[in-house]
Amino acid sequence: MLPGETPVEAAVRETEEETAVPSGSVHVLASCVADHGAWGYTTVLATVRHEVRPRVANCESAALRWVPPDDVESYELHGEFAEAWPALREQLDRRLTVVVDAANVVGARPDGWWRDRAAAATRLRDRLAHLASAGVPAPRLGLGPDARWRWWPRIVLVTEGRARGIGAVDGVDVVEAPGEGDDTVVTTVAEARASGPRDHVVVATADRELRRRVAEYGVTFVGPGELWSLLDQASAGRDGVA
Repeated sequence: MLPGETPVEAAVRETEEETAVPSGSVHVLASCVADHGAWGYTTVLATVRHEVRPRVANCESAALRWVPPDDVESYELHGEFAEAWPALREQLDRRLTVVVDAANVVGARPDGWWRDRAAAATRLRDRLAHLASAGVPAPRLGLGPDARWRWWPRIVLVTEGRARGIGAVDGVDVVEAPGEGDDTVVTTVAEARASGPRDHVVVATADRELRRRVAEYGVTFVGPGELWSLLDQASAGRDGVA
């Protein structure tokens, strides 16, 4: 890695250097750290945003080809990678979507949000965008106890009433509820599950009735307090969140 680089930034840079796949084309999904004390390495799972034309771009690569996941074990692999591959394979075709009930999350922090609901939703959206770019340790979103994993989520912010009209930003899609926000959250969760049956879907809300309604889709939940804690830590760069 170059000075100041994170493992993910190094992986994306080296992908461009060695395969000519532009860094802007790479969409990082998750990473997993193998820590061996004196040394370690990070495996990055990613996809591409559009069609690319990879090629051997420098002397660090002898050959380059797409390999079906089911064929990986037939190759002579680095020992540590071979050991890690079963867990990596399990997550290979999965993404993380976090659906945020804006009204419930904003209302959990008494910072004067009631004076301007659109401005409060905008502040939440912008902080969620920072979290999306920083990534989240898996246990913080209820994705199992394995702290080696980190996910870069697609975040969907559902707004309603006077919080509508704020627009999306990079990393955060905004869905405006035409009526009750809860109904739109349910629809959004159903669409996320339909488009990715094996994906991780997390819903951020403390609303018990809403939780009951989306539970059938096999989601996990994060409460507003935990989400605000993640956002605060991402802003401060603490606890490995940013």
